[in-house]
Amino acid sequence: MVLAPASTATLTAARLTASVGGAIHVHSARYGLLVKFPSFSPKRVSPAAVSLRSRRHLLTCTALYKTNFSVKEEGTPETLDYRAFFIDSAGKKVSPWHDIPLHLGDGVFNFVVEIPKDSSAKMEVATDEPFTPIKQDTKKGKLRYYPYNIKWNYGLLPQTWEDPSYANPEVEGALGDNDPVDVVEIGDARAKIGDVVRVKPVAALAMIDEGELDWKIVAISLNDPRASLVNDMNDVEIYFPGTLTAIRDWFRDYKIPDGKPANQFGLGNKPANKDYALKVITETNESWAKLIKRSVPAGELSLV
Repeated sequence: MVLAPASTATLTAARLTASVGGAIHVHSARYGLLVKFPSFSPKRVSPAAVSLRSRRHLLTCTALYKTNFSVKEEGTPETLDYRAFFIDSAGKKVSPWHDIPLHLGDGVFNFVVEIPKDSSAKMEVATDEPFTPIKQDTKKGKLRYYPYNIKWNYGLLPQTWEDPSYANPEVEGALGDNDPVDVVEIGDARAKIGDVVRVKPVAALAMIDEGELDWKIVAISLNDPRASLVNDMNDVEIYFPGTLTAIRDWFRDYKIPDGKPANQFGLGNKPANKDYALKVITETNESWAKLIKRSVPAGELSLV
């Protein structure tokens, strides 16, 4: 086992969301949360009353807390055995999909990096394994690679899920792909596998991959020098000219070298704006909350 100190991160969140039928249940790893209940004055929740797992069940909670975690690598990169696990400050494994909060407040979200820019190994969260570590995808027992390097940091929005039973009427009735929502982060810096990056969404692309809806949320890291200038897709064209078209074309064509047809895109083959991206995030966060509550079948997905 190799501990990757470079992947250690600190998260500070201001807002968490999920849903539990109207009641607010407030829990966290070990920090007191300041919670405003609908019919009560704000009260301090003691650390003894909180747990990381139950933090998933928040409806709306305004909270300030810190979570320290590290990424522990098991196995050798680019082998079938490689896994990158997320470890909390108590030394316990946590899920980057379920346990890292989505919302940070003020339109800012956490983004978990699976594939750093300028790399080709197809890394992904193992949604069917306990604690959903990051691994390299496989096909017929062989490791998968893109035919060329991806040009942006790529990963997922935690606490989101594209429901495979939901036919989206706005995107040709396509069903969700049963995965967390993907993020394409366009900033200049190259991230690392397992980094958790604060981003703001600026656009959305409705990719249809073999009939399944596979949203691509285009976002920018708050640490990017141009982040304050880029607030919607029109700003992307000004400060990152041609990037939205390049993202669409890259994801449209990357399977062609393997003899597969090009992917398609809904919404008129064009990117949607920030407001639409936020709508997608809200809807898929609600779908994830239903999944965690077991209101919908989980199938082979891991909920721990």
